[in-house]
Amino acid sequence: MTDLPRTMSAYVLHQHGGMEAQQFHTDWPVPQPGPDDVLIKVGACGCNNTDINTRTGWYSKSVTGATKGDAAQTAEGQDDPAWGGSPIQFPRIQGADAVGIVVATGPNAPSELIGKRVMLDCWQRDWSDPLNRDKTGYFGSERDGGFAQYTTADYRNTHAVDSTMTDAELATFSCSYSTAEGMLSRALVGQGEHVLITGASGGVGSALVQLAKRRGAVVIALSSPGKHAALSALGADITLERSPPDLPDALRQATGRATVDVVCDVVGGDDWPQIIDVMARGGRYACSGAIAGPMVELDLRTLYLRDLTFHGSTVVPRHIFTDLLGYIERAEIKPLVAATYPLAELPAAQTAFMDKAHIGNIVVLPAAD
Repeated sequence: MTDLPRTMSAYVLHQHGGMEAQQFHTDWPVPQPGPDDVLIKVGACGCNNTDINTRTGWYSKSVTGATKGDAAQTAEGQDDPAWGGSPIQFPRIQGADAVGIVVATGPNAPSELIGKRVMLDCWQRDWSDPLNRDKTGYFGSERDGGFAQYTTADYRNTHAVDSTMTDAELATFSCSYSTAEGMLSRALVGQGEHVLITGASGGVGSALVQLAKRRGAVVIALSSPGKHAALSALGADITLERSPPDLPDALRQATGRATVDVVCDVVGGDDWPQIIDVMARGGRYACSGAIAGPMVELDLRTLYLRDLTFHGSTVVPRHIFTDLLGYIERAEIKPLVAATYPLAELPAAQTAFMDKAHIGNIVVLPAAD
């Protein structure tokens, strides 16, 4: 540690709120690795909805509107503002999708990781009880993340990666793609099945398109028309407008059938009932987000008369990340970097992220400061 700086640049969240709740520091202490930790010099860190939702406290049951990322949607003072239903500790450095080089290790961490370029499995597990979902945390939520020049992580969450992709490209994968692969795994998506994907141009949505296609599914992507060509290039078999006035008819014209086998949803909101109505008998629904709003209307007769199965998907099994790493190293999936920003411009990056004009992921670069 003697050759490393004592301070660094970092964007630090000091409370729940809008953009003003996070502050840029150029003299924040470089973290010291714990006994089981590695110290990583961050090359890039992706932006995700989880960062914005945690900052504003959107996960609280007191918030019923869409993800907006501003102070009007905050849940300050509530006791359930984070994803796990408990408060987080401030100050907190956010940023889940960190990629970088290991520069030091704690005494229990393997020293051969030093000098390796690594990606992080975001799910922080209790390694004495790793399958217990109640004992999990998230990188950038329950411990400091990657919106800084240096970060620490448990060595068991730290994976060397063999790839020619840039740091920015690799920083598009961990959060979005593990979320997407977790949804597809829960829903048991298989060869030839018709899969409807909402919010298909976002980070998780575009990951779902690629990963569902990798499984041999017939991929039906919902997004604004200006993004259809890009989604087709990713592998979407059919692209439909984000909110068709008559979804069954649109499906029938495009596929010859008015139903789908699986829905993978990160949107929710007012269009949710028609998404459920196009599920075939015995269909499966997987949800890992509600950017258009968490409050939806369900006719329980649709659920039970059609023998539907609903899956919530948050904490993923351990194999999901290692599977994803294999897909990356074998070049079976593509990175989608919509834009990069210096760390000092994180608010601008998150504003662009919330505008949803992009396809894929927006990445910040701490080394640019």
